[in-house]
Amino acid sequence: MFAAVDFGLTNIDIAARDPGSGAYRFATTPSAGLVDVSQLERAIACVGHRPVEFTRIGVTGGQHRKLPDSIGKTPIVKVNEVTAIGLGGLRLAAKEQALVVSAGSGTAMVAARDNQAQHVTGSAVGGGTLQGLGKLLLGASDALEIDALAGRGNSNVPDLTLIEATGGALGRLPADANAVNFGRFARPGTSATREDIAAALVVMVGQVIAVIAINAARAEHLADIVVVGHLVDLPTVRKVLHTVAGYYGASIAIPPQPGFATALGALLACAHQATG
Repeated sequence: MFAAVDFGLTNIDIAARDPGSGAYRFATTPSAGLVDVSQLERAIACVGHRPVEFTRIGVTGGQHRKLPDSIGKTPIVKVNEVTAIGLGGLRLAAKEQALVVSAGSGTAMVAARDNQAQHVTGSAVGGGTLQGLGKLLLGASDALEIDALAGRGNSNVPDLTLIEATGGALGRLPADANAVNFGRFARPGTSATREDIAAALVVMVGQVIAVIAINAARAEHLADIVVVGHLVDLPTVRKVLHTVAGYYGASIAIPPQPGFATALGALLACAHQATG
């Protein structure tokens, strides 16, 4: 029986595989900001087990290299995070190759082909940006609250649109697409509701990720983009990603259970090492 733990900045994600049914079980718990044996044991307890019950445990993310090589007789397999992102993203999306975009607190983009993964680029813009600016602009840092607000807002109240900036559509972009994030606030007398500000914030974060991903995928000659990570648990973020993909004729897939891709990838790497 195998398990893996991904130590993220915001969440600790756990994946476990039942050897009988082959089914995967996932769990998540808030990060305590520490990576040590006690945190590993706490994480494994989230799937109803103790470390000694597993054949091997894969670990990735954060400062996972600080962990010992074993707990009792259970080996701790340290998995490179880029490898884990690539393997987990491809497995969840049932693809052989893709640009796998891990949208967590920040954003990493990995060219994944079969069992090979290479970091391509990324962005400091991610879920942490959404939460940090949410606290500054809205007084709310909870991602679900920001998502709910954004779903009721109009991003074009804070943003300037193309029709205002250029007089109409531009290339593939329609006239009502935004041209300047939060640009209207540079003008005197501008006001917006919390819902509108939240919507503009989600659009800004989602657009940055989508545009960088589309350009990176094309540079790597990869037809598919797979976006994983807990940021895309939010419906408003998913909507922005798909909207931007539509503008540029790109393919962005968001698989089921996207927040657990890296933990799953670490588990797959751990199991492969055991059988290889």
